[in-house]
Amino acid sequence: MDPVKRSLISLHFTVVLLGGTALFSQIIPLNATDITLGRSVFACIALMLYLWISGESFRLGSRKDYTVAVTLGVLMAAHWVTYFAAMQCAGVSVGMIALFTFPVITVLIEPFFERIRLVWQDFISAIAVLVGIYFIVPEVSLENDVTLGVIIGIFSAVLYSFRNLIHRQHFSHYSGAKAMAWQILIVCICILPLGSEALIDAPMSAWWLLLLLGSVFTALPHALIAACLTHLRAKTFSLIACMQPFYGVILAVILLGESPGWRALLGGLLVTSASIYETMNTHKLHKKEDDDADSGASGSK
Repeated sequence: MDPVKRSLISLHFTVVLLGGTALFSQIIPLNATDITLGRSVFACIALMLYLWISGESFRLGSRKDYTVAVTLGVLMAAHWVTYFAAMQCAGVSVGMIALFTFPVITVLIEPFFERIRLVWQDFISAIAVLVGIYFIVPEVSLENDVTLGVIIGIFSAVLYSFRNLIHRQHFSHYSGAKAMAWQILIVCICILPLGSEALIDAPMSAWWLLLLLGSVFTALPHALIAACLTHLRAKTFSLIACMQPFYGVILAVILLGESPGWRALLGGLLVTSASIYETMNTHKLHKKEDDDADSGASGSK
């Protein structure tokens, strides 16, 4: 099979796995913090084994990189806990939609990190997301679990956006597996003091699910992403990654019996459409900047 086609199939499989992580919030009888701790321990072990087998060093290049790794790990820890908490409150379908506001949130806060100006289309995307959230929120009350879950999901998206921007600026020179191994190690350190006795006393079935979540649904996808990007452009990966809520909702409907109403589906369509648009627009912007930089470099020679 052609390497590009094989990478595309592998990438879709990877995104299905990432979308499937949300299911564990419902099938593992633990709170969000304990699920995150269990997931992180098994994922960290799996990724370190992967680095050891592939011969890649675990060391970072500078003292600054260790500081960045800690920062990213703390953000990832908070993101993962709120991610599972959102799913447990609002359900997988609504929780996934709330989380995938992050591409638009990223665009809105990106000017604070890079010399990028917002354009009017960005505000249209933000409005589309707000309207989408309006449709999936049943009532403006924190006593409603779905509303609370949506708010937690959006907060998780904000954390994820900050993590992605910092990673892109200061940590993208490391492979995906190595970067994630370091971040997940920090997640383990952060979450360990917060773990409850319920995790220790959890039935063996829960531990098997945590092993599955940490290895197959967390470590494996991040190892596969690095292989996929060998033959695919980053834009292709980003656009296919936007299908994660779609796959997550489909899995929730099939495996958990969830039945999102028309309001949730319409809200999800608006949020996902805005995410896809901003993903495409971001790559066009960065490509233009790279082309301008190359032209400037050529002119200076």
